[in-house]
Amino acid sequence: MAATRRTTAGLTALVACAATLAGCAGGDTGAGTEEGAHGPKKAAGAQAPKSPVRLIGDGSTAFTGKQPNLPRPTRLKPGQKPPQFVVFSWDGAGEDSQQQFSHFRKVAKRNDATMTYFLSGVYMLPEEKRRLYKPPQHLAGSSDIGFNDRKGIRNTVEQLRAAWLEGNEIGTHFNGHFCGKGRGVGEWSVADWKSEIKQAKSFVKAWKTNTGLKKAKPLPFDYDKELIGARTPCLEGQKNFMRAARELGFRYDTSGVNDQVWPKKKEGLWDLSMQLVPVPGRNFETLTMDYNFMVNQSGPTSQGDPSKHEYWGDQMRDGLLEGFQRAYKGNRAPLIIGNHFESWNGGTYMRAIEETIEAVCTKPQVRCVSFRQLADWLDAQDPKMLAKLAKLRVGKAPKDGWAAYLSAQPAPAPKGVPGAPAVKP
Repeated sequence: MAATRRTTAGLTALVACAATLAGCAGGDTGAGTEEGAHGPKKAAGAQAPKSPVRLIGDGSTAFTGKQPNLPRPTRLKPGQKPPQFVVFSWDGAGEDSQQQFSHFRKVAKRNDATMTYFLSGVYMLPEEKRRLYKPPQHLAGSSDIGFNDRKGIRNTVEQLRAAWLEGNEIGTHFNGHFCGKGRGVGEWSVADWKSEIKQAKSFVKAWKTNTGLKKAKPLPFDYDKELIGARTPCLEGQKNFMRAARELGFRYDTSGVNDQVWPKKKEGLWDLSMQLVPVPGRNFETLTMDYNFMVNQSGPTSQGDPSKHEYWGDQMRDGLLEGFQRAYKGNRAPLIIGNHFESWNGGTYMRAIEETIEAVCTKPQVRCVSFRQLADWLDAQDPKMLAKLAKLRVGKAPKDGWAAYLSAQPAPAPKGVPGAPAVKP
């Protein structure tokens, strides 16, 4: 969650793991159809239909009907160029004194973007109730990122409610954020992951009981249905997590490492892995995450040389933009970006992310979306078309153009080559 609540042990564990990894206008329809950042534009002033609120459990959550501001995905037409998707996501989302959650909600709205917020379940559990959390292979009440207080939970709930109503996704970053050999999630069994997921859900579904804030407004969604994807702590434990997630009805995972290529399904889930992008001025690539840029710049400290903060932020922003450009002009693979609501190196990475959002999300044919929206779009497409997209390598557009590459019929041979129609004199 916040730097003010994250423990030294948690930060050290994150450094140890990240060091090993070092290293939205509409689609082109071809028919002049006007589209917005996430699909066909809605009529001006259109309002989501009101549904009766049905409280769930103790009233911490509620069923309020279909999520508003969530556009219906459409299938690409033969020969149509795919949109450029960009996903901005936040690990351990919560609102604290830095107010990063509320700030980036405003940034997203200004730039016609939606995002995924991976909520840590222990941020919905007050410190005095910490022993309700029984982490796998650890003592009850243990957490490498601490817990929360009533004010922090109230503020986080406010942001989660507003974010969901704006069309954003609420995923999970699980609970205690245990990383590293001998004590981390990388050694958890399938049963351990199921327990962790069940507890993460339970803290969201019972925050009123656990805080005593009985009169507060509920979260406007059924978390059992809302939760369809996650990113594991330090990207560890993916294999057994995916097995558990598949059995629990999840639809995607974003705990892996991949190049900038089109996603495929793995273990029955969409593999929406973190990606490698250039590090300007260096001869290697790193993950599209603030933490990994930081480790490559200031090492195991989150507050390095202040004279380099501006340069480091620029380096991350420019690396993300290089990755964006090679996809946008190349294979159009979705760009997956991960972040934390942290003030590492003077908050320079927060600036880098904000400037990246402003630079890419309002470009033609770009859609800045949540993982849910990306998974919905992928599910709506022709599997044969997705298989062709997956063959395109990093930064490589189809040699003969998109219309020919994704056409339902073979493109006619160019004039003058063998098999082409005879050229009239």
